[in-house]
Amino acid sequence: MMVAVMLNEEHVSYDGGCQCSAVRFRGTGTPKWTAHCHCKDCRKSSAAPFTTYASFANENFQWIGAAPAVYASSLNVTRRFCGNCGTSMSYESDRWAGETHIFVATLDDPEALPPRLHAYVVDQLSWVRTDDGLRRYHQTVAEGGPLPK
Repeated sequence: MMVAVMLNEEHVSYDGGCQCSAVRFRGTGTPKWTAHCHCKDCRKSSAAPFTTYASFANENFQWIGAAPAVYASSLNVTRRFCGNCGTSMSYESDRWAGETHIFVATLDDPEALPPRLHAYVVDQLSWVRTDDGLRRYHQTVAEGGPLPK
């Protein structure tokens, strides 16, 4: 039974795209993680108080349709977006080598990948309330356990 579930999960796909539908993508299998990010760089790039990502291993991710435009937002960081409508599409960095982080809001069905935690709450805006019961991390999971509720 466990093998059947794992094989079934490997064949799940998550499609998404930009506002004008020119740039499309597909992630397959179970994402490595899903999270809200409150860091300053992500806030700037998304023009929002925080953003929500899902991480796919590069071998489980592909761009379909038009190729996204590329912006090197900082050292070893690549952000991709639609060159036509401007929709932010993804984040890649050497820190998470081999992964593509997609903006969950760009999925055709964003409800399919709910966030599991809040990252970089050290940068969270004072007027943002995160009483949703999700684990909160000062920075990332790798940098220490969850903060007390």
